Amino acid sequence: MKRLLPAVFLVFASLALPQEQVQKVVPLKYADPQSLVRLLQVFGVQMQFDNRMRVITVSGMKDRVSVVEDAIKQLDVPSAAQKDIELTAYFVTGSNNAAQNAGNPIPQELQSTVAALKSTFPFPSYLLLDVLSLRTRSGMGGETSGELGSNRISVFRVRAASVTADSQTIQLDGLYAGVRFGNRDKDGKLDYTNTGLTADVVDIKDGQKLVVGRSSLQGPEQALFLILIAHVAN
Repeated sequence: MKRLLPAVFLVFASLALPQEQVQKVVPLKYADPQSLVRLLQVFGVQMQFDNRMRVITVSGMKDRVSVVEDAIKQLDVPSAAQKDIELTAYFVTGSNNAAQNAGNPIPQELQSTVAALKSTFPFPSYLLLDVLSLRTRSGMGGETSGELGSNRISVFRVRAASVTADSQTIQLDGLYAGVRFGNRDKDGKLDYTNTGLTADVVDIKDGQKLVVGRSSLQGPEQALFLILIAHVAN
């Protein structure tokens, strides 16, 4: 019995040794970084993703990190299910002074949505300032802009857009919609200021008309609303 003690001691000693901690940066070609991180969290490692760089960082015990790294490589393959996403951003302004509210009449397809807005924000005047369209691929982002005249530029961008497995919901990360105003200083130099709204995450159903938010527009007498429509392209 005494001869077994050294062997037993060695087993317990090896179990007590701390396992090596490692960090890996895994680049992606096809898969959505955020979706992979959500899927692989069950392995008990720390993961972070960057949609712009399309990489995942993995930190943890060496054996678990190796398992996650292998899983990422197996999942990062071209997929026939990868979808295109079409986004339409309507810039709608509300104003207490109809004479100062620039824009076009609200189109018919937004009448019911704007009517609901009026019940909460009873501005006397609502007009359509601009419409911007953006097409991107699931797992990627994009940006577009428009000229409004008088040194004003409308901007709409998302850091990344992804589609759920049932293709019914589109998730937008890092959304921004706003207007850049150009003003000349006393020396005649053009200086731009930005006003608009941001959202870390927006979930929108396919075909839904969603009021994303409200921002002031050149003072409290005017407000900028973003109404968003998203479609999963066939």
